[in-house]
Amino acid sequence: MVRLFMRPGQTASSERRDATRALADMTRRLLDLEEEATVSVSEIACGDPACGGAETVVLVMRPGQPTQAAKVLMPVARVTEEDLLAALKPLSELARSGT
Repeated sequence: MVRLFMRPGQTASSERRDATRALADMTRRLLDLEEEATVSVSEIACGDPACGGAETVVLVMRPGQPTQAAKVLMPVARVTEEDLLAALKPLSELARSGT
């Protein structure tokens, strides 16, 4: 399941919506997630000058396990597969270790 979250009153451009869906699909593939897992991709305001005003947060929710989070310090539309892979690496390592 993929969930896309937006602030009240905010409308997502089709470009941002497509980029968000693509990141959620990439997350599923890169982490080899089971069907029951939920992936949430959000773009939020970021106060760090390195992220250009927005950062991307990916939440992975697996049944019976704590929610895991990964951040990419850039807007959703700029995140590449390589950026996402680097951000998800700690989650992938945790999954392999069984924690």
